Amino acid sequence: MMFLSLSRSDRGRFSLLSVIAVLFALTGCVSRPSPDVLKPVALKNDAAETLSVLAVTNRDREAKDGTFGNRWGQNLHYDRFVFSIPKDRNGAAINYPTAKPDPKRDYIVLEREKLSLDALVREATQAARFDGTVAVFVHGYNYSYQEALFRTAQVAADANAMSPPIMFSWPSAASVAGYVADRDAVLYSRTELDALLKALGRSPKIKRIILFGHSMGGFLSMEVSRQLKLQGRDDVLQKLQIVLAAPDIDTDVFQAQLKDIGRIRNPIVLLVSKQDNALSISSFVGGERPRVGLLDIHDPIIEKTAKAEHLTVIDISSLQSSDGLGHDRYASLAKFAGNLDKAETKMRTNGRNIGAFVFDAAGAAVASPFRLAGQLVSPQ
Repeated sequence: MMFLSLSRSDRGRFSLLSVIAVLFALTGCVSRPSPDVLKPVALKNDAAETLSVLAVTNRDREAKDGTFGNRWGQNLHYDRFVFSIPKDRNGAAINYPTAKPDPKRDYIVLEREKLSLDALVREATQAARFDGTVAVFVHGYNYSYQEALFRTAQVAADANAMSPPIMFSWPSAASVAGYVADRDAVLYSRTELDALLKALGRSPKIKRIILFGHSMGGFLSMEVSRQLKLQGRDDVLQKLQIVLAAPDIDTDVFQAQLKDIGRIRNPIVLLVSKQDNALSISSFVGGERPRVGLLDIHDPIIEKTAKAEHLTVIDISSLQSSDGLGHDRYASLAKFAGNLDKAETKMRTNGRNIGAFVFDAAGAAVASPFRLAGQLVSPQ
């Protein structure tokens, strides 16, 4: 990033508008999908692979077409979407349908149905391969409803999800300039995500809830977990597996959240990278306060802190990013889900699932950075 190479004094002269200009330069050429991509399409031939995605949002529904913009709503809305999943997928990149959708390369909405909360919980547990686990994806800053929905479909398809994923979409402004507004929208949305997790936790069929928060969605996930703890809802917390991808959280705020939440059954997983320029910008905007997603796992202090705080910290810098900022690497992780499950099981069996690790995309493995460093040193 241009301004990151400047001295501290020079960076101090940069305004927020300068940072926004840099972001526009990086993302301005990327076209964003309109709400039209949510309209169901009737394909002439049956789709080779379909996927159901359950959607929950506190965005205000547009009366004219049933879409969701960036207005903050007073109620939760529940929908079920059925997607046609393309065979010719280009990594984590998403091809949105055009006027002439191509099922070989595009993610396409085939069906859409409004649901109640009870119906959504039933849908989450009725898949033929349901194994007691449901996953809730909470998107980050600068996401529209449709972008979050299609990203959920991509991640679930690549991970070969056992049950329909659940997207929770808070009312992001979906604007580069909307960082502060998005921060407020996250705080506004705590009670709504809290209500969804409680509803899932009440189901005796659901044994584990993977709460996957990306970027600012990680901040929301931690705030809601803290809220559950303060409410005495350990019954829900003990079902949670919290995964924070590139979490946009101040490190001191994160430590305070951990203190309030306390020790829960499943260690919190952090997916981090020192090469995340979006978080570098966030740190700059926030007065150069460090962000959790930028942790350096090669620092022995991080290894020690992770063990003390019951955390699993995984560096995913080896994964490809498609956003030009290195902030969406998590989306490429999904295709390694099976390998990660095996690695996590082995790590847990060996008592080594707490601490700092490196994800090796080439070998689809997780290992201690200190052990890897040792392997690179030739014996004297």
